Amino acid sequence: MEKTVLHIERAASVLKLLGDKTRLTMAGLLFHRECCVCEFVEVFNMSQPSISQHLRKLRDAGVVRERRKGQWVFYSLNQESEAYPLIETLITHVPDQKEKLDVLERKRMICD
Repeated sequence: MEKTVLHIERAASVLKLLGDKTRLTMAGLLFHRECCVCEFVEVFNMSQPSISQHLRKLRDAGVVRERRKGQWVFYSLNQESEAYPLIETLITHVPDQKEKLDVLERKRMICD
């Protein structure tokens, strides 16, 4: 399998985007499963507009995808992005965020 090499500008852009603690944590959560905006609101204790702003930046950069299901919008990491291998590697070098998802599941804060 041939390794994909990002242009330095693209790599710098993705790293700058994920240099924000909230967006890096979002990527860590999305590494495990897709999440709804309302779940991020609960995890980060932030307003829905603030969460949506972070997600818009990630979406516009092609880092995440969105899927609509009724009134809900679900986000997932874009595994088809040329930057995905860089993001995946980065996430493996920061604390695992799965415990935050476990808390949501215990609270039944799962959108469906």
